[in-house]
Amino acid sequence: MAQVDYFERRLDDKRRLTIPVEVRAEFVSGVVLTRGFGQYLHLYPKSVWEGDVEAALSSGDNILDEKTADLNVQFRRGKTEAELDEKQGRVTIEQHLLDFAGIERDIVAVRAGKYWRLMIPE
Repeated sequence: MAQVDYFERRLDDKRRLTIPVEVRAEFVSGVVLTRGFGQYLHLYPKSVWEGDVEAALSSGDNILDEKTADLNVQFRRGKTEAELDEKQGRVTIEQHLLDFAGIERDIVAVRAGKYWRLMIPE
């Protein structure tokens, strides 16, 4: 089976995003949604969040390091965790995250290494 690196979806009336069958196994540990670096969202498998992102956010030796503090604020502000609906493969996206990214109904998802960027179509 070919790797899926891009998909487009439309949120349902309950703000749920359906994850393609081909990538659902990535999210068996759960889902973490955060604000991105720009006007988009990051969608992480919970295992990647716990193993890679938390380690990177907590790695600063200097408690007063402003860069690490800024990254912590960026990624933790509005962070949500959820389980993927096993039957339909859906995850609900909180309204405040959709507002941040300017997403109304249509979403483009692009793989960015171990996570996904969720954004409005161009």
